[in-house]
Amino acid sequence: MLQDQIIAEIKLIPDEKLAEIYDVIHYYRLGLTQDKQTPIKQRPIGLAKGQVQIPAGFFEPLPDEILDAFEGIK
Repeated sequence: MLQDQIIAEIKLIPDEKLAEIYDVIHYYRLGLTQDKQTPIKQRPIGLAKGQVQIPAGFFEPLPDEILDAFEGIK
């Protein structure tokens, strides 16, 4: 039986990796149950319009010392 084969494979996985396997199985199962429920409706675009202010300098280039930090340059 396929379920027995899956369980046998899971028993061979190291303990420190079992949480990852659980996450995969759990989210896969949730996806199956969600498919049977009402489909998720997408939220309309622009719900927060006027509630967030972007500063004028947001799109300005970052200073060299910040760019260097992203690249690991000291």
